[in-house]
Amino acid sequence: MKLKIAIPSKGRISNPAVNILEKAGLGLKDASNRKLFSSTHNKDIDVMFARAADIPEFVAEGICDMGITGLDLINEAEADVKILNDLKFGQTKLVLASPENSDINSIKDLKDGMTVATEFPNLTKKYFEENNLDIKIVKLTGSTEIAPFIGVADAITDLTSTGTTLNMNHLKIVEIILESSIKLIANNDSYNEKTNLVEAVSTSIKGVLEAERKKLVMMNVAKDKLCDVQKVMPAMSGPTISEVLSEEETMAVQAVVDEEEVFELINDLRNAGARDILVLPIERIIQ
Repeated sequence: MKLKIAIPSKGRISNPAVNILEKAGLGLKDASNRKLFSSTHNKDIDVMFARAADIPEFVAEGICDMGITGLDLINEAEADVKILNDLKFGQTKLVLASPENSDINSIKDLKDGMTVATEFPNLTKKYFEENNLDIKIVKLTGSTEIAPFIGVADAITDLTSTGTTLNMNHLKIVEIILESSIKLIANNDSYNEKTNLVEAVSTSIKGVLEAERKKLVMMNVAKDKLCDVQKVMPAMSGPTISEVLSEEETMAVQAVVDEEEVFELINDLRNAGARDILVLPIERIIQ
């Protein structure tokens, strides 16, 4: 029984989604052509390309077993899916914004009967209902930023990563409605019926995420210097030590460390007595 994973066919999260599958050992055989479907290097797993906004519904309805898409789109679709992993990219925020010269500086400045334009009507409606506001919502499919300046709306809700586009369009952020990132999701039935495959994909991707910004540091250490080296060596669960040259009383030491620690660590290790130090990239960490 095959497993089908839906990933975005285009847009800012398409290439990162393909890359993370490849790093997880699920390289796409037809990725360059971007056909509707692509087989992977695993005979039991295929990939389907789709609009990111459609993926939550495709997974919820069982058209696909798993998917990669944004939390904002999952919540907007009110999709009943199982979120397996946060993929640590595509961070963005759904915000309430108003013209920079308007009197709307917080949600308290909104009044019943005002109009808000958005590409996310469900999330926006829910947000205002939670704040006991009766706001008219106008759904737009693009160019949301212009709505307040052409009389369509008093304010907007829109996605932003840095706020730069809003600033360029003379809009200010009033409130943050939702913080979003890209998620790996699964159909509830598929999670129960194809457990081994779903867990294999999830575990492999989690291993890729765990390995990011990690390095494997390997070295030789004289036995009488071992304690000094251990004192300066950070590690996930302590360094691994094995004897390599008993006649010279030399030990092989290796440990996984954070990438940002490597620069200072190398000098500390040398001063502590380590030699033949190697720093290697890590593809995956499975715990």
